[in-house]
Amino acid sequence: MNPVRPRTAVLGSGEVAWDAAVVPADDAALRGEGCFETILVHGGRPAHVVRLEEHLDRFERSAAALDTFFDRAGWTALSAALVDEVPDGVEAVLRLSLSRSGSGVATVRPLPASVLAGRDGVHVATLARGTVAVADAPWLLGAVKTSSYAVNGAALREAARRGADDALFVDAQGFLLEGPTANLLWHLDGAWHTPVPAGRGVLPGTTLAAVGPAREVLRRPEELLRADGVWLLSSLRGAAAVLSVDGTPLPGDADLTRRLQQVALERPPLH
Repeated sequence: MNPVRPRTAVLGSGEVAWDAAVVPADDAALRGEGCFETILVHGGRPAHVVRLEEHLDRFERSAAALDTFFDRAGWTALSAALVDEVPDGVEAVLRLSLSRSGSGVATVRPLPASVLAGRDGVHVATLARGTVAVADAPWLLGAVKTSSYAVNGAALREAARRGADDALFVDAQGFLLEGPTANLLWHLDGAWHTPVPAGRGVLPGTTLAAVGPAREVLRRPEELLRADGVWLLSSLRGAAAVLSVDGTPLPGDADLTRRLQQVALERPPLH
């Protein structure tokens, strides 16, 4: 039995039944006009919500891009109230969702088994996203974690059909972008690298920012074959080592992966 009790709360109202139909119809559900954050929780007394302030910063920027009021104090209080039952030594998932219509919902649930499996490494397939760089176009919501995730879900299903665990998007020119739910990081020639985000629809990641600065470069997937290590960074998996790209095995560095995971997941220091 999983020790994490699933819970749901509505911003401004409080906790409701986990499976309650809290909003019958809103902009996020009907049009994808909403934003969200998914955050790792380490249980305890008190529970530790990993990089909560950084997630709230991005959540607030997303709300501003959607012209939606953001109640930071309310979200902070709601988050603390929902995670207070997560047992010590147990991980959980906190999800905050805000519709452009103003409805806000928070949930806490067990960490999925697929996330734990992904921490051991992932095989990825490159998929075209068909985009080109467009500067100064905030209406494209490139820096917003929107609830419009149909393409991301379809990409993950296509990757699975190709025998991979995850996808890695490339743009119309074949340059690396990001995963459907993760940022890309690799280590080469003594330096950290990540794809250029500006104007290219790459979401700035809280985990990527936490592990330290990286050179923003335009590179194609072939670059990864020369790297010391390649990782997909996300809030729940942390730093998942990329084991292969389109069936070609990649070099790996177990020590770098351990160090990245320690920072990414905010685990206790290694002794």
